[in-house]
Amino acid sequence: MRIGFILLSLLIPAGSYAQTEVSNYLPGKNSEGVTYFLPKTSIDITVKTEKTTYTPGDFCRYAEKYLRLTGISTTPDEQWTIQSVILTPVGTPDTEKVFTIKLKDKTVAPLVELTEDGIIKAINTTYPKPSSQTTQEENKTHTLNPRDYLTEEILMAGSTAKMAELVAKEIYNIRESKNAITRGQADNMPKDGESLKIMLNSLEEQEQALMQLFIGTTVKENKSFTVKITPTGNINKEVLFRFSKKLGIVAASDLAGSPVYLTLTNQNTVPQPTEEEKNKKKPEGVVYNVPGKADISLDHGIRNVYKGELIISQFGNTEVLTNNLFNKKTTTKVLFDPTTGGLIKIEAEN
Repeated sequence: MRIGFILLSLLIPAGSYAQTEVSNYLPGKNSEGVTYFLPKTSIDITVKTEKTTYTPGDFCRYAEKYLRLTGISTTPDEQWTIQSVILTPVGTPDTEKVFTIKLKDKTVAPLVELTEDGIIKAINTTYPKPSSQTTQEENKTHTLNPRDYLTEEILMAGSTAKMAELVAKEIYNIRESKNAITRGQADNMPKDGESLKIMLNSLEEQEQALMQLFIGTTVKENKSFTVKITPTGNINKEVLFRFSKKLGIVAASDLAGSPVYLTLTNQNTVPQPTEEEKNKKKPEGVVYNVPGKADISLDHGIRNVYKGELIISQFGNTEVLTNNLFNKKTTTKVLFDPTTGGLIKIEAEN
């Protein structure tokens, strides 16, 4: 969360005022005032992936002989998949769009709120606090340790084949115990439903743990990777990163993975000023962005992994809130989007 700071309004002598002046920032040449940045829009591209790791069991070669299980792999394996892609716009100070609100004597100086890196957020009001977001931790599949359930007889066995045989017998014994309990034929039946549930869960856990020695373990782990871009124009099928089913996300230059292409296209929703308009002197006031829109997509092979649109300040232009909005007779409240520099809300009170 970015914490803004506030410049309090100056006290104004009764019966006198002057408009607040806004100018381009010139270090060492401006009178005292509030210097602010307009933002340029960067994009955090977060790719959520899942890694699946298979580890063969110690007795995988005996799975068919003792448990009649076929198709059990004896080779370790690791597979990655792309689960989702999330794009988050982020405002960063645009060093080419820096302005100063000069606070002259006898001025009606507005209350100005900036982000901690100087991007303007609000005038004569407070920018709403963002809602708290809980960060989801990357999770990993919990696995049991089968060696916690091995008996002394199993551990004292003289060979791997003998251990596998004894573990298989233990699995069959557990299954017989579960069947006896569910049928009400066990010698020591639980006295109530809760005890029955606890006993069955314990037997189920033991069976699952011992089965891992034959069928192996499969662990799923979620991992996220973030790439930041700051577009300055259209992007046509640029390799953003590469993806490998064996290695996951790799660098764009790493040929071990197949390319994930980024395409970003300006929708041209905001007309660009002509040369005549550029040379024309703009009225004095608070400068803000009118951002534009862009289509964006990410493609991996024939699969489209993301498609949408974003608001980007670089694809727009700037406008001015004239000084007469901030005179002594009117209190104008303004909210700006610190990500794009666009106008969110303007409200005048007499």
